[in-house]
Amino acid sequence: MARQELTDLAVRVRAGERAALARAITLVESRRAEHRADAAALIQEVLPATGKALRVGITGVPGVGKSTLIDALGTMLIEQGERVAVLAIDPSSTRTGGAILGDKTRMANLSARREAFIRPSPSAGSLGGVAARTREAMLLAEAAGFTVIIVETVGVGQSELAVADMVDTYLALMLPGAGDELQGIKKGLLERADIIAVNKADGDAVSAARIAAAELISAVKILATDAPPEVLTVSARTGEKLAALWASIVGHRDRLASSGALDVRRREQNVVWMRDMIADGLQAYLAQYAGDALAATTDAVRSGNLAPSVGAQEILARLPR
Repeated sequence: MARQELTDLAVRVRAGERAALARAITLVESRRAEHRADAAALIQEVLPATGKALRVGITGVPGVGKSTLIDALGTMLIEQGERVAVLAIDPSSTRTGGAILGDKTRMANLSARREAFIRPSPSAGSLGGVAARTREAMLLAEAAGFTVIIVETVGVGQSELAVADMVDTYLALMLPGAGDELQGIKKGLLERADIIAVNKADGDAVSAARIAAAELISAVKILATDAPPEVLTVSARTGEKLAALWASIVGHRDRLASSGALDVRRREQNVVWMRDMIADGLQAYLAQYAGDALAATTDAVRSGNLAPSVGAQEILARLPR
């Protein structure tokens, strides 16, 4: 892409053009080597317009109601004058590599609002419950003028913590009455979550939600090394305590900002981002210089004829010094 074309795209993104934002995100999500330099240059162009949005990560097991909550919360925020971008990460199809769940179709109210932008992206094998280029997409959405960025993770298990390294507030959704609450919750999740909300606290589940919240409050007091996360109940279906949840998110962000911790958090997140990009680059470098040997060595390790440590040494020895 020519330099002037990149500059024009950056200008259109900063002007809030939805088509330009979608095109820019497609560029940064591209796996083609020739697009990586263009993507990096685009991010550098829009960087001065980023950093002003409130960034929220939402995680939870499938069925906990993440999309329903985001639909209700985003709609409420738009009515309060916010512009909301949702980066919804779906599991990838093993055949096409594309997203398979279609989160956008489960956010019917939000999808109909011009003040909202919803971008489903395939996880494409990335760990951490987020897509490989979620950070870039988040910055582009900020540059386009969206004031609240919500990152919805895949919600598939042990790899849900990476989103905590790219947002201001990390919200974990829990289910009421799902058995022993402490058995089903990862210690790492409790330690990293800034807020824990027991969703579906409506109808016959209200009592179960309150019990689950009480158990979680006890758990986080034991497990949290710093200030324990706030625990509350909410109903995405009825909207009950939705405003209280948002007030908790804003309060958490404001406390970080007033203490200077928000700036520190974002700076450290940038360092994590850089290191992740270095790791991605090294993988590409490895494929370029040792592609055929890597495939053969992988087969030898898989068959049990070669120790993994020996295989790694052989591949690394092939790289230019």
